[in-house]
Amino acid sequence: MKNPPRPQNRHAAYHAHVYFDSSTLGFATELCHTAGEKFSLKVGRVHQRLVGPHTKWSCQIRFGHADFDHLIPWLDKHRGDLSVLIHADTGNDLEDHTKYAYWLGDAVELNLSVLH
Repeated sequence: MKNPPRPQNRHAAYHAHVYFDSSTLGFATELCHTAGEKFSLKVGRVHQRLVGPHTKWSCQIRFGHADFDHLIPWLDKHRGDLSVLIHADTGNDLEDHTKYAYWLGDAVELNLSVLH
C-alpha cells in the first residue's frame, strides 16, 4: 500500500508489531528490547513464525495513550527499513487491525481471515 495511514493518538491502548525476517532478526530484537527498556513497556516474544494475522515474523510492544507521543517518533527514527504496524487495542480485533491500523514504513498484508 502506498502512503499507508500514519499513526494517530486517538485510543487508550495500542500494540506495535515490528516485522522482520531472518536477515533482520537481530536488529528487530534489539529495537524491541531497547524500546521496552527505554519507555518501560511490555514487550512480547520475538516470534520467528507467523502468529495471528501477521504474515511476517513479528514482535509486539504494548503501550498506552500517554506513551504514544514519545514512542512513535522514536520507533520511526530507529526502525531502519522495518515495517511497524501500530493499531488500537479496543477489544475488537478485526477493527483494530483494519479501521484502527496505522503504519511506520510500508504496510504489510495481514491475514484477516483469522480474526473472524
